[in-house]
Amino acid sequence: MRPLMNLDPILNPLNEAQRAAVSAPLVPVLVLAGAGSGKTRVLTHRIAWLIQAEHASPYSILAVTFTNKAAGEMRGRVEQILGAPPGVLWIGTFHGIAHRLLRLHWREAGLPQGFQILDSDDQQRLVKRIIRANDLDESRWEPREVQWFINSNKDEGRRPKDLKSGNDPTRAQMIRLYGLYEEACARAGVVDFAELLLRAYELWRDGPELLAHYRQRFRHVLVDEFQDTNSIQYAWLRLIAGPDGHPFAVGDDDQSIYRWRGARVENLQQFRRDYPTAKLYRLEQNYRSTAAILAAANGLIGHNSGRLGKTLWTNGEPGLPIQLYAAFNERDEAEFVARRVADYVAGGNRRGDVAVLYRSNAQSRAFEEAFIAGRIPYRVYGGLRFFERAEIKDSLAYLRLLSNRDDDAAYERVVNLPTRGIGERTIEGLREEARNAGISLWKAATARSDAQGGRTANALRGFQDLIDRLARETAGLALHEQIDHVLKESGLIEHHGREKAQDSPREGRGEMARSEARLENLAELVSAARSFGTESTDLELPPLEAFLAHAALESGERQSDAGEDGVQMMTLHMAKGLEFRFVFLCGMEEGLFPHNRCMSDLEALEEERRLCYVGMTRAMKHLYLTYAEQRRVHGMDTHPAPSRFIKEVPQDIVAEVRPRVQVARAVTAARMRREQPAAPAIRFRSEEPPPPGMRLGARVRHGKFGEGVVLNVEGSGPHARVQVSFEQQGTKWLMMQYANLEPL
Repeated sequence: MRPLMNLDPILNPLNEAQRAAVSAPLVPVLVLAGAGSGKTRVLTHRIAWLIQAEHASPYSILAVTFTNKAAGEMRGRVEQILGAPPGVLWIGTFHGIAHRLLRLHWREAGLPQGFQILDSDDQQRLVKRIIRANDLDESRWEPREVQWFINSNKDEGRRPKDLKSGNDPTRAQMIRLYGLYEEACARAGVVDFAELLLRAYELWRDGPELLAHYRQRFRHVLVDEFQDTNSIQYAWLRLIAGPDGHPFAVGDDDQSIYRWRGARVENLQQFRRDYPTAKLYRLEQNYRSTAAILAAANGLIGHNSGRLGKTLWTNGEPGLPIQLYAAFNERDEAEFVARRVADYVAGGNRRGDVAVLYRSNAQSRAFEEAFIAGRIPYRVYGGLRFFERAEIKDSLAYLRLLSNRDDDAAYERVVNLPTRGIGERTIEGLREEARNAGISLWKAATARSDAQGGRTANALRGFQDLIDRLARETAGLALHEQIDHVLKESGLIEHHGREKAQDSPREGRGEMARSEARLENLAELVSAARSFGTESTDLELPPLEAFLAHAALESGERQSDAGEDGVQMMTLHMAKGLEFRFVFLCGMEEGLFPHNRCMSDLEALEEERRLCYVGMTRAMKHLYLTYAEQRRVHGMDTHPAPSRFIKEVPQDIVAEVRPRVQVARAVTAARMRREQPAAPAIRFRSEEPPPPGMRLGARVRHGKFGEGVVLNVEGSGPHARVQVSFEQQGTKWLMMQYANLEPL
């Protein structure tokens, strides 16, 4: 008879619901773990329970999660609970465990013993070599697109032989390239990340004796973040657990936000169909957020259909109402956030406790500028600063060539972007000719084109003719119109939009999302130029050169170092799994969040709502929702409606941020003529009375800038400043004593 174990260290730290899940009988179990409800604690204590209460051998436990960090944390906690290393316990990521299996059974898997793993960049380079070796045009057969076709089919468990072209020549060529890629990988003895999972699945599927061995060994299979599993991952788990197994799955259907990369929230429902006797446990007590924040999140997510259902609650403090700020435009929104951050830090708090969350990477630009102006250190978490993003640097390289043909760095960057058949050998030849003659690449290419004929010389001449034509066509245009024209006529818009147009809804979700992000960033570049063109006071340089200098300086501004206290800026997708005391959810507007592409797709719209839910539940103490009544998109002023998600939050816990002085919010002059009465209030930054005739909302005329509307007034007497939104020239701050504004 086994001695009784002391189970208090396992059960005592748990609440009632956690305790029930941890001590569940040995049957299939599904744990719905709400945000901040302690799911990692439940998983680790379940492992300890299996070892101590159920007398399971660590050798019989397989625990799978999605990140190495989570796997390491789980292993450390198990060791702490047991007071000893868990020994032969297998805890790891899907890819890590698949890799381990393939190393152990390389022969059965049909791999060389020393097989190597291709990372994403190496995989793309191999795809590119295959395309070139088959004399295919890279502008037609984009390596990234082919790579995604291969990986997405592997994620669905499909080999080239499983695919049918359906008399579609494009699809037939993709299937052929997939087959050629597999042959190249086999010759080189390499596997990519998607291959690890597919090959591990096939190892068990096609090896019944091996599968029986591992089913006998891994009697206890535990899975974290179950809502993020894709088709091949679920099939792999189902295979090892078997029809008579008792898997322990922990997930949250309300936090499934990765449909675009293959995650299937339906796997939670499928689990219950595959294991009809499965016990369901709900973890609803939240240890992160205030009651007000949880009420907002519950109210929002309740609008989704088909949920397994749960309601988050807390024994903690009620908390402050959700703060709602209606900004005049994206600049006002960013400045408001910067002021709130400054106030928060002045109160003795850390900047690192603040997160600015947004739907699109393109939104970061306005916040970066506001933080730089306010000397507030920040970090763009998991991404690049706006002017450092590849598509922005590509665009700026074209613009730099318009300004200076001898800019070699810009020339090299875009001479073959989009693809023009100008290869690295040609560029290296130009470099040598330029060095020998002491001239720029542009001049070397001109000399070669004049002296030689042939395809390469014609391609170089065509590129330089394009730059000359763009320079002529943009002469005299406003700055934002120049940039818009260059983006379209250079082919950059088409280049980044092609992936979006050609990807199928199922096979191109990830690349489509990345393509849309790049297009949004290009549109934001035009908006940045329009703002710069109307607000810059630098009169020493032409607008384009001044803007390029501004972009270079912005790019050179340092982010806070990893160990430095800085505001955290990130997309909502990047925020999952994190928590912050102070959270701003920004850009809460129809078309932006929820995103435009989701409006007519119910599944996509519900995922957008889950994404908002994830953002809200990152907040521990303070949650702000902000939106702009006017936002520049592709250089054009738009007037979006507030996001439906704002209305779906219970209104009795929402407090609109009010200005110190209640006055009418000014809008653009054109909009003011359309809308009566004027929109709600704006902040009046000065306690002093405004100069005579300069009330907020008043229409005025300027001798150079035309008619506009007064948005703000600061100071009095000769030092007073007035902010005016002009119909044609945008927003400007003017000194009253020099502006000569005429009230209308």
